[in-house]
Amino acid sequence: MHDLIDRSDEVREAMDNSVPILALESTIIAHGMPYPQNLETAEMLEQIARDNGAVPATICIHKGKIRIGCDRDLLEFLAGSGKVAKAGVREIPEAIASGGTAATTVSGTLHCANVAGIRVFATGGIGGVHRGAAVSFDISADLMQLSRTPMITVTAGAKVILDVPATLEYLETLGIPVYGYQTDSFPLFYSHSSQYTVQRLVSIDEITTRFRIMRKCGIKSAMLVCNPVPVESEIPYEEVRGWIDSALEENRNLKGPEITPALLKAIMEKSQGRSLETNIALAASNVKLGAQIAAELRKYE
Repeated sequence: MHDLIDRSDEVREAMDNSVPILALESTIIAHGMPYPQNLETAEMLEQIARDNGAVPATICIHKGKIRIGCDRDLLEFLAGSGKVAKAGVREIPEAIASGGTAATTVSGTLHCANVAGIRVFATGGIGGVHRGAAVSFDISADLMQLSRTPMITVTAGAKVILDVPATLEYLETLGIPVYGYQTDSFPLFYSHSSQYTVQRLVSIDEITTRFRIMRKCGIKSAMLVCNPVPVESEIPYEEVRGWIDSALEENRNLKGPEITPALLKAIMEKSQGRSLETNIALAASNVKLGAQIAAELRKYE
C-alpha cells in the first residue's frame, strides 16, 4: 500500500536519516477541541516532539492518500474547516476512496503508523468498553487494533466515560501489556490516579527494553504505557464523576460513535473549560514522553 502513503518532507527526511519519529492522531484536532485551541494545541504538540528528539508525524487521510505528517495548511484545514470526517481503521478504505479528508482515531492512526514503519504513538486517552456494553456490545475498535499493532502507545489511560474495570479486563483478554510510567495506578484521563493497579516502570529504558523483547518474542500487540496527567493539571475523579453521570443522563439516547464526542463536549461545558485545559496538559505530557521513548528506541534499530 506504499502508493497510498504520502509522507511530509520532514517525515521523509527523518526516515531517510534514521531520525526518531512519533505518530500523532488527528481526531483530537478535528473533533476533540474547539477552534482555535485545537490548532494551537496541534502546533504545540508537534513542537514538543521536536524539542524532545523526535519528528512529529500527525496522521490523517487527505485527497486519496494516507498523510504521514501534516504541513501547516493541512493542520489549519483539519482544525477549522468543519468538513473533516472521522476514520477508525474500518473507515480508512472509504476515506481514501472518497478523496476527501478524514481525521484518524486511535485505531486508524495505529494502523497507518504501523504500515509506515513508525513504532511509537502518543495520544490522549484510548477508547474502551462503554458502560452497558453487556447489552449494547459497544466496545471501541481501539482495543482490537491495539491487540494487533506492535507499537508503543503512550496514553493518559482510558477515557473516564468508559467502564474502566471492563476495559482493563478486555485489555488482559487481548494480551495487551499495560504499564504505568512512574506510577502503579491506572490513570483516568483527567485524573492522575485510580483504584486500579498496573505494573510500574520507572525509566524510558525499561519501556524500550520490554518492547524490544516483545518484538523478539513475536508478540504482535501494542504495549500500552500509561502516563498520568501532571498532578497540577488534574481534575480529581470525585469532581469528574458528577459531570459524567449528568452528561450520560442528558445523552442517553445517543449510540455508537456519537457518544464519546457528545459526552466529552458536555463535560467541557459542565467543567467551565477546565477539562479542556487538562486535556491539553495530558496530551503535552504524553507527546513529551512519546518523543523521548522514540529517541531511545531508535538507538537499537
